[in-house]
Amino acid sequence: MRKFTLPLAAAALVAAGIFPVVALSAPNEQPAPAATFTTRAALDDATIVAIFDAANTADIETGDLAVQRGNSKEVRDMGAMFARDHRMVRQQGRDLAKKLGVTPTPPKDDQSAKQQAATMATLRSKKGADFDKAYLEHEVAFHKAVLDAIDQQLAPAIQNAELKALVEKVAPAFKAHMLAAQALDKKLFGEQASSK
Repeated sequence: MRKFTLPLAAAALVAAGIFPVVALSAPNEQPAPAATFTTRAALDDATIVAIFDAANTADIETGDLAVQRGNSKEVRDMGAMFARDHRMVRQQGRDLAKKLGVTPTPPKDDQSAKQQAATMATLRSKKGADFDKAYLEHEVAFHKAVLDAIDQQLAPAIQNAELKALVEKVAPAFKAHMLAAQALDKKLFGEQASSK
């Protein structure tokens, strides 16, 4: 079994304790720097399935929150689209895991539930344009972190060809989400937009 040193950052969203996160900041501020530390997690297909599921679930939750709390129609619509897309991808992953007889197994040092709760609390504390800005910055950072994790840690560790094909097939959608969040951030907030 392979072991990887995986970067983590504290304060916003982490999928299964593996994806780096950025701290949410107030509007008109640069995003807070991410505190990084490392952990060792063995990556086998069962762990990767759990990470993939957690990443999709986390973005479903933040998307649903954007639908409820988004100040602009564009943010509410984006949240709905992201939640819908991630529900489909999560189900594809769950269906494949069932087909392959793989039981998702989160990493032993999994902090995802705790970190997702912190992310949701931070987003819930924001209102109006502050919420929109924080949500969009979060989405850019989250999707970038997922893409980096796929490229650098997850895809190279996948043993099953069908699982690898699924993860590689959905990576462009993660990139499209990141670019859409960046574009909307720039449209709504101009020079304050996240450049991550």
